[in-house]
Amino acid sequence: MQFGMIGSGSWATALSKILTDNGNTINWWVRSVDTIAYMEKRRHNPHYLSSAYFNPSQIYLSNRIEEVVEKSDVLIIAVPSAFVEDVLAPLSPEALKDKKIISAIKGILPSANQLLNEYLYNQFQVALNNYFAVLGPCHAEEVAAEKLSYLTLSGIDETAAGVIATHFKTEYLNTVVNHDVMGVQYASVLKNIYALGAGIAHGLEYGDNFLSVYIANSSHEMTDFLKKVVWDNESEEEQKSINYSASAYLGDLLVTCYSLYSRNRTFGNMIGKGYSVKSAQLELNMIAEGYNASKCIHKTNEIIKAHLPVATVIYEILWEHLPAAAGFKTIEKLLL
Repeated sequence: MQFGMIGSGSWATALSKILTDNGNTINWWVRSVDTIAYMEKRRHNPHYLSSAYFNPSQIYLSNRIEEVVEKSDVLIIAVPSAFVEDVLAPLSPEALKDKKIISAIKGILPSANQLLNEYLYNQFQVALNNYFAVLGPCHAEEVAAEKLSYLTLSGIDETAAGVIATHFKTEYLNTVVNHDVMGVQYASVLKNIYALGAGIAHGLEYGDNFLSVYIANSSHEMTDFLKKVVWDNESEEEQKSINYSASAYLGDLLVTCYSLYSRNRTFGNMIGKGYSVKSAQLELNMIAEGYNASKCIHKTNEIIKAHLPVATVIYEILWEHLPAAAGFKTIEKLLL
């Protein structure tokens, strides 16, 4: 099984480390030729997770995405959701035929308000049984430090997902497999919104007691949304088998809300302290997926009609100029 990595940010770098530490070789698409030259010479990514070193014999670097796709059986797409369409634009409609695709994206493509699998089906006819999602809870920084972490590999073909998962299992990383590929993707989108809100709360100087109630309510909202958006397509037996307290749902929500590594929490903390959205984006200098996701989920929920009062207030703070303090006074009254 030959892997191709599309992206060179912290999550792409962490996943590349996991795969190569497990003995795999990878074809790695990196946009910048200067970054490629540096990595070939110094054996690490100069911009992200610089403590993670790579064996040159295990990585083939290229800035030509067509070449990386052609050489690979399994493609991992690990670029920010807002950039996916531009990155894949050079590919022909047949380029992904018979390829297995793993989404390492924790967002919705904002231009079309689609999950990655929906976009890939429309543009490249990628069938859902060849599509998988890799989720946390798993911060890239802890992977670089080789602290024990967990990945969930989700796909409607659980047998194929299990085979792929074996390539990610290392001494410092355990893997979990499930079939809820749509649900885990939406969960990863929602947890970023709630983590951004947790950061706003911290910036407004709310304490741990409030935050615990906030996260409990966020988890309840997330479950309500997932049931409405996913269960219409699941049998009753499959519905009962989904555990929303599992690591890919509640676990990822918890770590993203609490961890100092969370860029969404950091972004929200700036908003809570009075930064404008634009100023927070410039200061962070990385993509906080929760920002665009809040608008995408708001649009989606106009159809789904799940009960999302907390997510709605966060959307209003970010996109409708509701003052953060006033928004959280509203949230105070919503929490149970």
